[in-house]
Amino acid sequence: MKILGINGSPRASRSQTLRLVQAVLDGAESAGADVELVDVTKLRIEYCNGCLVCCERGECVKNDDFAELYHKMLDSDGIVLGSPNYIDSVTAQIKTMLDRMADAIHCQMFLGKYGCAVSTAGGSGADEVVAYLNQVLQTLGANTVGGIGVVLGGDPETIVPAEGRAYELGRKLARAIGKKETYPDQEELHAAMCDRMRALVTANRDRWHHEYDYWKEAGRIP
Repeated sequence: MKILGINGSPRASRSQTLRLVQAVLDGAESAGADVELVDVTKLRIEYCNGCLVCCERGECVKNDDFAELYHKMLDSDGIVLGSPNYIDSVTAQIKTMLDRMADAIHCQMFLGKYGCAVSTAGGSGADEVVAYLNQVLQTLGANTVGGIGVVLGGDPETIVPAEGRAYELGRKLARAIGKKETYPDQEELHAAMCDRMRALVTANRDRWHHEYDYWKEAGRIP
């Protein structure tokens, strides 16, 4: 069981979001998972330019650190996404990473994976960022098991009990992976997304050769 944590805060060791991501990983590790932490802000990931070569060939034209991170994500059973709230959204580094994943959405490459999200905020919006990150994971095909959002305000000690909740979230994530738990509402979402993406890929089969072949080999297109 492999679980990958991705921290999107640029504050390095001072990051309160990092503390939550690490707590989730610690909890998952205590439940038997192999864990790895990646600080996405230390990677060189360029902006997506919408060329759609990834749909055609299954690889990006940009030569940067994204491909290695992407392979780690595909090789993981569970993914933890963490970002502070920067003006009502995730950090630029996390958004840049996500924007490079159109191929994964089209092919629903996270089906069978599990995930969760954590976020911190100075005044508000942490829960909204958690909801957004979990929505992205579900859009990619993963089942999500929950999230932790913490508004720190003027009290840095608020993070301490949140770390305990994050630890338990990590244990929950590992259990869900081990038991291959399913969630009816999310299964409906996955089925609807598969229908949408199947139709999209089929409509573009003359150009998106990689994605069409992926769906054929997966047995999702007759």
